[in-house]
Amino acid sequence: MKKTALILLSTLPLLVYADGLPDLGDTSQETISPQQERQIGRQSMFEIRASKSYLSDPEVNDYLNQLGYRLVGNSNEPSQDFEFFALNENNVNAFALPGGFIGVNVGLILTAQTESELASVLAHEISHVTQHHLARMIAGQKYDTLASMAAVAVAILAARNNPQASQAAMVGAQASIMQRRLDFTRTYEKEADRIGIELLERSGFDTRAMPAFFERMQKANGLLEGNAPSYLRTHPLTSDRIADVENRVQQLPYKLVADSLTFRLIRAKLQSIEKSPSSAVAYFTAALGPQKFGDPVAQRYGLVLSLLRQRKMERAELEFAMLYHQAPKNPMLETLAGQLLSRKHSIKDVSAFYKQALQSYPQHRALVYDYADLLLKQQSYTQVIKLLEERITGTPTDPRLYELQAQAYAGMDQPQSSHRALAYSALLQGNLMGSIQHMQLAKQSGTDFYQNAAIESELKELYEMLAVHKKK
Repeated sequence: MKKTALILLSTLPLLVYADGLPDLGDTSQETISPQQERQIGRQSMFEIRASKSYLSDPEVNDYLNQLGYRLVGNSNEPSQDFEFFALNENNVNAFALPGGFIGVNVGLILTAQTESELASVLAHEISHVTQHHLARMIAGQKYDTLASMAAVAVAILAARNNPQASQAAMVGAQASIMQRRLDFTRTYEKEADRIGIELLERSGFDTRAMPAFFERMQKANGLLEGNAPSYLRTHPLTSDRIADVENRVQQLPYKLVADSLTFRLIRAKLQSIEKSPSSAVAYFTAALGPQKFGDPVAQRYGLVLSLLRQRKMERAELEFAMLYHQAPKNPMLETLAGQLLSRKHSIKDVSAFYKQALQSYPQHRALVYDYADLLLKQQSYTQVIKLLEERITGTPTDPRLYELQAQAYAGMDQPQSSHRALAYSALLQGNLMGSIQHMQLAKQSGTDFYQNAAIESELKELYEMLAVHKKK
């Protein structure tokens, strides 16, 4: 547990900052350090994860991170830490926060017609981060702390996604000033386009996807008569800019790039979620009917998910049998197979399936969640702890992993460790008071001197965070 605590605390949103950091209110400060950028981003994520818009689906976010890191590896800052995440918003938008945190709305993922188009948006946002555009724009502004700067940034993001609620989301007059400053200039946009194209090419994507996506956005803007997609409001798009991108990609060799199966499955999953169960079943059934459209593997996957939401188990199992037979191996399909197996087969048989699946896809969090749940039913608590410790090391900001860990410790009659894990989970979900309450219960539940000393230290940090949070 000590190792787990150290991993988590090193990645927590830093509401309380160490001495020696430059004062953001100093107008002579021309740049913000990478450490400060990361701190602002972490604090922003603390707020975002607490919002209803944050999409906690592990498969969607794992996919975005796999796609994003493929691009980051070819950037001028390949060692920069990034975190890619989805928001359950229909608006077509994506955004970068200081320090490498990049959000993508579900609406944008569904609007992108190819994986290269989605990659082009991520490449553009990555370039804003690696070129430190956000840091340059906020440097020298008069804010008391990095935390207040992050709070303003989050309010602006909320207003961008929902302009009608902008007055409620803004934090005073300062926020409207910062919104103008955080909307990217044409110079920054062109630079992010240029570097983004280079990232696309080096990463093996179709560079022509970037102007294709921009042109579709521009057309949508004309059709909407001033009610532009959010992406256009925050990323000024002109005919000159599109022409510049088209000229650049015309100089590069044409490359036909097939979409990955995971991209197609993710879009089908999101389509299933966005529609009502009955509408989704009708849509995917039509896609597989006489007037076929789309990829049949992805459409059948969407149909199975939609049938499960309708609780039509027999048809879902029949459709999945056809899907599993015709589709290539994929961790998303293995996850669905395990969930269906769990409904009819013995725990022993299903456990054997998950062991095999995790050998092939050890980092697929959805499989980890389901296997941990199965082990908890078997009361195999030691196995759960072993399974989760390794995953927490790799993904220390996943609250669900700590929830599962807490259940295992509770089963082992270790209330102190259980409450401590629940404190971490609550904090990562933006529930600061809940985190403090669980940490207090952890303190009351144990007698070990060293454990209690560590908990006291963590409680002190949480109370300091609460004090700063109340001042905002």
